[in-house]
Amino acid sequence: MRGDEMEFRTEHDSMGEIQVPADKYWAAQTQRSFENFKIGGEKMPLEIIRAFSVLKKAAAIANNRLGKLESEKAEIICKVCDEIAHGQLDGHFPLVVWQTGSGTQSNMNVNEVIANRGNEIAGKKLLHPNDDVNKSQSSNDTFPTAMHIAAVNEIESRLFPAMNKLIDTFKRLEKENKDVIKSGRTHLQDATPIRLSQEISGWRNMLEKTMQMLEKSLDGLCELALGGTAVGTGINAPEGFAEEAAKAVGEITGRRFVTAENKFHALTSKDDIVFAHGALKALAANLMKIANDVRWLASGPRCGLGEITIPANEPGSSIMPGKVNPTQCEALTMVAVQVIGNDVAVGMAASQGNFELNVFMPVCAYNFLQSVRLLSDAIVSFETNCVRGIKADRQKCKSYLDRSLMLVTALSPHIGYENAAKVAKKAYTDNKSLKQACVELGFLSEEEFEKVFNIEDMV
Repeated sequence: MRGDEMEFRTEHDSMGEIQVPADKYWAAQTQRSFENFKIGGEKMPLEIIRAFSVLKKAAAIANNRLGKLESEKAEIICKVCDEIAHGQLDGHFPLVVWQTGSGTQSNMNVNEVIANRGNEIAGKKLLHPNDDVNKSQSSNDTFPTAMHIAAVNEIESRLFPAMNKLIDTFKRLEKENKDVIKSGRTHLQDATPIRLSQEISGWRNMLEKTMQMLEKSLDGLCELALGGTAVGTGINAPEGFAEEAAKAVGEITGRRFVTAENKFHALTSKDDIVFAHGALKALAANLMKIANDVRWLASGPRCGLGEITIPANEPGSSIMPGKVNPTQCEALTMVAVQVIGNDVAVGMAASQGNFELNVFMPVCAYNFLQSVRLLSDAIVSFETNCVRGIKADRQKCKSYLDRSLMLVTALSPHIGYENAAKVAKKAYTDNKSLKQACVELGFLSEEEFEKVFNIEDMV
């Protein structure tokens, strides 16, 4: 064989024979999809493939326990599923997202790879992709099951650790900056004082709140469609398969998966995914706010707010020497925009459940998992390369606070709102301190002013 030639083998399915690359474990149905859907470059997410390995292993275990699959076959299926789960067969899943809306072709891709690799291990024709690997299943219940398994796994193993790390860093910054009092801001205008630690605590609690939302969404995501088969009736699945398969998924993953109470809902509705992605959108919105606050507070270095400094990681300009930009904030806000856009795609995909099946599942899964992946990676990058290096410019904070006219709010209970407004206006117009303006207007003596005007009491 010449270096630019590829060897093929002949595979067949119900439509006839087709040539398949000899070095790949997939078979006819995968090859047909590969040839018929040359759309974009977005591959079926590996998170979905890993989830398929879990559910195929669980199905084999359940079928074996129920006396529907021989132990030899179940053991080989489980062995190949473990290889898939550990990334040893990643090159054998070539299909794009833009395929059948039920994900049938990716389900068959997994079935074919498991069967052919299993037969290679067994040294004989032991497994059939449909009769053995797909036993008691349909693409219509396996794909939504894979979506839920992947979603739960990525949220718990990837997103939550990233969020917890950022929460911990914010807690540290709160402790370090408890004594820093600065000017608050509302409507982009000066407002009453606030501790920097209080401002940071708001950022921290945003993450804690959205984590609670995500944790609540896991209840629905832990319900599995497996056992509903084609339309939710469970045709061709033995009694007890749904419960046994969900139990096996829980054993494999160490997570609290259960069989969905209503399989007709589980096949056609994607509301659990929509609900969970809504929490991801809330997280994205909060991260947008946090990143914007950080880059505004760090703006400068001489002509901006400059109340905090952030790490200088790389040159910021190809023309302006010495310029450093808040690039981690920019990356995080771009991710937030993408996730908010993904939420529209997930919602629209979920709305397309016609009769007994939703046929927008691959695009729904793709956007959901991209959101989790991007948020996780961006949070880690933001914490590592920006937040952990935040420092308060105490002198700048005090300078702004001393000049703030909104400290006059503390005088309202003593001289009234309208008189306090006159003090602020005079101080601004005459470029004087609030104390000078208040005394000159005759509202308070110097001693009285000092008695009621205590910044510590304002925060």
